[in-house]
Amino acid sequence: MEQLSAFGHLKQQDVPENFKFYFKNKNTQYIQNEHRVLNDLVRPRLKIAVVTETWPPEINGVALSLLQLCKGLQQQGHKILLIRPQQKRVSGHFSPNKECLVVAQAIPRYPSLKFGWPQFLKVSSAISEFSPDVVHIVTEGPLGLAALQAAKVRNIPVSSGFHSAFHDFSRFFDLAFLLKPIQHYLCWFHNNTQLTCVPSKDTAQSLLDLGVRCPMAVVGRGVDVDCFHPKHASSQLRQQWGADEQTKVLLYVGRLSPEKEVHVIVNAFTAMQKISRQKTVLVIVGDGPERQKLQRLNPAAQVIFTGSLSDAKLSEAYASADVFVFASQVETFGNVVLEALASGLPVIAYDYACAQQHVRQQTGWLCQLGDTAAFIQRIHQLPDRQALKRMGLKAREDIQDIGWQYPVQQFEQALYSAAKAILQ
Repeated sequence: MEQLSAFGHLKQQDVPENFKFYFKNKNTQYIQNEHRVLNDLVRPRLKIAVVTETWPPEINGVALSLLQLCKGLQQQGHKILLIRPQQKRVSGHFSPNKECLVVAQAIPRYPSLKFGWPQFLKVSSAISEFSPDVVHIVTEGPLGLAALQAAKVRNIPVSSGFHSAFHDFSRFFDLAFLLKPIQHYLCWFHNNTQLTCVPSKDTAQSLLDLGVRCPMAVVGRGVDVDCFHPKHASSQLRQQWGADEQTKVLLYVGRLSPEKEVHVIVNAFTAMQKISRQKTVLVIVGDGPERQKLQRLNPAAQVIFTGSLSDAKLSEAYASADVFVFASQVETFGNVVLEALASGLPVIAYDYACAQQHVRQQTGWLCQLGDTAAFIQRIHQLPDRQALKRMGLKAREDIQDIGWQYPVQQFEQALYSAAKAILQ
């Protein structure tokens, strides 16, 4: 059989089993509604080196999204080398074909998150041995930089991901003086790749504004609609929260970090408690450097901090609440919004990123970016539980068909494009 597409090393054994019966000779065509050339039908299997400084069991949108994308690619027959920092615990949700672990170092102010040491020789050796068709770099830190150099030495095509607006984060950590250097570094990094994957068109525009000129591909996000579902609601959990049938439960899920602006939610809730007769509870799921500071904002313990939750406990927390509140203004996407909608919760958020794409008038409230006063007012003017329930059911209806299959296809096509860009 002739070689496929631009991937010269791919032979018949690399073709997925469900396609092999199409092969008779080099002129074979598959006829269904129209004639197509075999090369247009068969997706070559790729060998992909994925380089990331965050991976489950770490709980964040980047790690969890990457897990779903890698699982999807592997199910399509692609082989994956995973290059990441060492972790004390191992995720049992995915087994890469090969793995390269580097020394991990805690991120300042984020002791629960690690970055990988740029062990160039170890990374370079792993890449050489695996001989990938493309290297996909998820994070632009020291490990990603080492992988970029190793790939370039071997003339291996590189794609990158842009998932976190680090240049926006700097102003929340008293690091505004680093804004320009970070911007210049991000531009240089992504412009040295064949393609950058972004979660939305808005993020692509933001990168263009920064000066990124490499091709970009939108790789969206999905949600596990079985994991996040109203059926997981627990009356027992609501009782633990001190919530009865008339109590409205406000929920936040995410990192407790300055850029998430969780203090806006806590302060709005505290003020509402003083002027409203309606019984409400605020539940905050997550952990991070701001937790103690946020707890001091409400010393009467009217706000419930659960710490980080995952799997069944996280699903139960979502489904047992009444409305999701999300005050962050520096998201590239915001997976938690999709999880909340799938769990049957209306959403209060700013009008951008995931919320802009998926929240409508019947399923939540969107505030103009930067209008914190409007965001607080929406919290103060929440309708009763019955109205919130009706909105939540509509939210679930809107989101129940949004899975991970399409984002995996988008990612796959982006990787093909990156590989072809250097091979053509």
